[in-house]
Amino acid sequence: MTSAPIQTSRDWLGSVHTSVLAWWLPKAAILAGLFFPVSFRAVIWIIALIWMGAACILNARRCNRTHCRYTGPYYLAMIVPVTVLGAGLITVGIVGWFWLGVMILGGSWLIWWATERTWGTFS
Repeated sequence: MTSAPIQTSRDWLGSVHTSVLAWWLPKAAILAGLFFPVSFRAVIWIIALIWMGAACILNARRCNRTHCRYTGPYYLAMIVPVTVLGAGLITVGIVGWFWLGVMILGGSWLIWWATERTWGTFS
């Protein structure tokens, strides 16, 4: 007997409102953060990454959504390069920040695609 209907009903990605609040608003904030000074941008990105990482980890615990088990830690790990750039330990221009944003958002998409293609939506 499968528990897929129960998992689906508990999946935050199945709710438009929750999905927007948990992931799409922080992603929009990351994109909007590109237009702010570096220190403010780093704060926006760190808050967004904590928010999305926590949402993924909580969602994985709620419904066993496969990709959330990997994207949650990934988002939290991405705080390290954002902090390094935001603190000025490595100086990059807006292009460097843009590519970091592409790595963050594109990487999470790649994790989603690869893990759910390999192990299914819920595992």
